[in-house]
Amino acid sequence: MSDHQLPIDSVLPDLLATLRDGPRALLIAPPGAGKTTRVAPALLTEPWCSGQVLLLVPRRLAARAAAEYMARALGEEPGATIGYATRLDARVGKASRVIVMTHGVFLARLQADPELGGVSAVLFDEVHERSLDSDLALALALDAAGALRPDLRILAMSATLDGERFGRLLGNAPVVESEGRSFPLTLHHIGRDPTVKIEPQMAAAIRRALAEHDGSLLAFLPGVAEIERTATALGELAPDIVLHRLHGQIDPAAQRAALAAPAPGTRKLVLASAIAETSVTLDDVAIVVDSGLARRPRYDRGVGLTRLVTERASRAAATQRAGRAARQRPGVAIRLWEEAANAALPAHDPAKIVDADLSSLLLTCLTWGEADPTKLPFLDQPSAAGLAEARDRLSRLGAIDEAGALTPHGKAIAALPLEPRLAHMLIETSARGYGDVGAEVAALLAERGLGGNDADLETRWRRWQGDRSPRATAARRMAEGWAKRVTSLSPRGRGRLGEAERGEGAIAESIALAFPDRVARRRDPSGEHYASIGGRGFRLDPASPLARAEWLAVAEVAGAAAGARIMSAAAIDQADVEALFADRITRFSDVRFDPATNAISATVGRRLGALRLSFAPDPSPPAEAIADALLDAVRKHGLALLSWPGSATALRARAAFARQHDPAIPDLSDEALLATLDDWLPPLIANKRRLDAIDPGQLRAALDMILSWDAARQVDKIAPAAFASPAGTSHAIDYTAPGGPTVELRPQALYGLSAHPTVAGDRVPLILSLTSPAHRPIQTTRDLPAFWAGSWREVAKEMRGRYPRHNWPDDPTAAVASLRTKRAQARGGS
Repeated sequence: MSDHQLPIDSVLPDLLATLRDGPRALLIAPPGAGKTTRVAPALLTEPWCSGQVLLLVPRRLAARAAAEYMARALGEEPGATIGYATRLDARVGKASRVIVMTHGVFLARLQADPELGGVSAVLFDEVHERSLDSDLALALALDAAGALRPDLRILAMSATLDGERFGRLLGNAPVVESEGRSFPLTLHHIGRDPTVKIEPQMAAAIRRALAEHDGSLLAFLPGVAEIERTATALGELAPDIVLHRLHGQIDPAAQRAALAAPAPGTRKLVLASAIAETSVTLDDVAIVVDSGLARRPRYDRGVGLTRLVTERASRAAATQRAGRAARQRPGVAIRLWEEAANAALPAHDPAKIVDADLSSLLLTCLTWGEADPTKLPFLDQPSAAGLAEARDRLSRLGAIDEAGALTPHGKAIAALPLEPRLAHMLIETSARGYGDVGAEVAALLAERGLGGNDADLETRWRRWQGDRSPRATAARRMAEGWAKRVTSLSPRGRGRLGEAERGEGAIAESIALAFPDRVARRRDPSGEHYASIGGRGFRLDPASPLARAEWLAVAEVAGAAAGARIMSAAAIDQADVEALFADRITRFSDVRFDPATNAISATVGRRLGALRLSFAPDPSPPAEAIADALLDAVRKHGLALLSWPGSATALRARAAFARQHDPAIPDLSDEALLATLDDWLPPLIANKRRLDAIDPGQLRAALDMILSWDAARQVDKIAPAAFASPAGTSHAIDYTAPGGPTVELRPQALYGLSAHPTVAGDRVPLILSLTSPAHRPIQTTRDLPAFWAGSWREVAKEMRGRYPRHNWPDDPTAAVASLRTKRAQARGGS
């Protein structure tokens, strides 16, 4: 099938008729059908289309490639009838009718002109990709059309469109569908070993595919690092194989070479990221090798960090990838997963609006005039938690006031084509006289790969300044444009720093102004662990030169929040940190309890967020702080910190037993005493710095106060402290014994007793732990009469031999109770 006959051509008449009849439509067309390059030019001759057609694509590469393709078809250069506009590059002329642009560029244009004057149609290509900008662009376009431009045509296009949901969003818009692929496609699922790294397995699959199939090969990998490692694993290639890399960090010329047809007698091997999934055609590709992996940003709202994670690609993405192989001839797609695993793949890539940082979205909505983004026509509504966090962040940037309205600073931030923190940084650095540095730092952070991937942004900046590649040059022009633009918004600072001054902290200060919560101080000698102002821990490769720095201004982190890895930062002096955030530095008095010494330690100093800047011992901390620290210590470590006297411990055990029989008795358990700690402990620790300085008698008195006189009497009644024996002796009752209330005594103290002693109003028998005169255990009994009548004879017989001086009668119920020896009893009566 030639370039002049593509599958989309057969449905173009239906699509044009649909858009004549109404302003909304959905187009579903498979990869290679030609929707990206055929539809927009076809609209130009329609009677309703007197203005421009804006074609929105998800990536800069797709914008430039689509515009160049359409311009060639007209025999023109980009910038004539067909133009394109991206953040780094634009070719748009006065006569341009079709302008291919990224969603970010469209949002800026829409904000500047909500009526979209001179625009007849907006086409959303690959609308299924669901980036935050694409969802926002569609919502605002629909809102503008509904309120201001009912004649504006809006067309959503995709190969894997969720037609039902998008149809409802577009007011039950009609669906036009292009059937079939350009050419047959054969799928092979070869699986992979999950315990082995992906790169050698991809390299093996690529080598085999090149040997078994004709045509050029496109391999999908999750990111730049995997692309480079796979290139290394491939080793030396056959002379007719030309290796290309295709991702967002390479120059446009290298991207064009990867897309273009190979030289005669050669085949292309393109190692690509997800950038090649949609909206572009790679000439001569007939083989796709798909890792099945994708790298996606995941925002952790709990810590305010975005991290890149490698996940399984969605079924929609896998379909798009496979379709690359059959755009120009029959193709084959080789997948590194089992066919049975297809059903377990997520149907679509997750919508970023569900879990992304919503600061930019909220700021754009506020500028649009809508304070509540949930009122706009989003396919998935932003979450309440995400919007609350975004409001908090914008408030801390000074972009919104207490009522949630935009401040003048917020309006200035919204006027810049940057995410809010970078825009805030640009304005602040301009006000301080080094806005050009702030603009260049913003470019380094917005454009991945500029100056390499070194963690040290100073190093990357120096490399970038010496790089004369088209991409590096375009990025410098972009930064210069930002710097000029911000001076019109904040004219206080127009200075430009020289080379020497840049090395004195301007780059690091710029980062700190953008991400103050990420300014971090080293925690160990190796420089591997850093603690941030925001309270998060960061990790750094100890081999990095940055590890020698005491303080870092951290720009980018990746990985788990508990120990996120520092991806880019610059060293900063503590003096600069204190100067930048002088208004945030607070004095503190820290009083803590030290369990090792059982005493209070007190310090005073200065704090910036979660970091102590300086501290020294405090010889006279406030009495209230001491009391609070002692109370907190008992709450944390328990009542065992207090020097309870034996009488207090016994009383608590008796009260616990008594409560089982009378719930009205106050609870003296650990849980109850800790719950009421503020009621009874403060008077005991007044003017004290140590818990062991509390008089034990005061602790017992505190328990008595909690019990009250009446409750104490009831405890005495139910759980007496001691057992009075017939011998006239008193024996403490152990209410903590495992078997129940227990008293230890010699049998001689019980002679003459025929009934078993009890507590709790005769309801609970005492456990009698009987001992010899030497206090060795003899027997335990809950039934004294049964013991006297039963095993006592054998016990008495044995004891007479061991302790002949003591009385061991055959009938203890008739004997006189006494702990004295037989001779002593004879001398003194009983």
